[in-house]
Amino acid sequence: MTGTKAAWLADWARERGRGYVRFDYAGHGASDGAFEDGTIGAWAEDAATVLDTLPGPVVLVGSSMGGWIALLLARERPERVAGLVTIAAAPDFTETLWAEATEAQRAEILQAGRILMPSDYGPPLPFTRALIEDGRRHLVLDRPLHLPMPVRMLQGTADRDVKPAVALRLLDHATGPDIRLTLVKDADHRFSSPRCLKLIARMVEEVS
Repeated sequence: MTGTKAAWLADWARERGRGYVRFDYAGHGASDGAFEDGTIGAWAEDAATVLDTLPGPVVLVGSSMGGWIALLLARERPERVAGLVTIAAAPDFTETLWAEATEAQRAEILQAGRILMPSDYGPPLPFTRALIEDGRRHLVLDRPLHLPMPVRMLQGTADRDVKPAVALRLLDHATGPDIRLTLVKDADHRFSSPRCLKLIARMVEEVS
């Protein structure tokens, strides 16, 4: 909730008298629980619980893993979603993690149940066997993904964590009447520069 994008968007919405809700998944930020106990399904349930407390259709904004979660909500509850904005969305990243793991890393995940992976944003993160196996039950790129609401996808060309090819694959895979992808040259995974923040706000306005 205290990330640059979430905090900036909260101020932007407040200045315009717009309702805005931000939250931390279990095991993230201010929420209780341990990150390594979480799964995509559990975090999607967190998001659905928040969505169910809100009146009327809403605009979903999801970054990185949050983009995957937002896509799940939009697919499963399209009547609740007025518009969708994804930022460096990382759909099905657990499969990418598994595919790119070495044989030794795969063995460690299977035998020990987890592995620590380096992160550019803090201490190494534990990725668990449960996360991988649960992720396979919530994939969006291996089955139809119809998005009937306006959708704006944002992606930086200098993103080392989620390659632009992922955004292009998502754009090609999803179906819907109003889906657009914007590539921002030299923007990284954080997508938090002043120009990127302003672009996020503009996309929220477009789909509202």
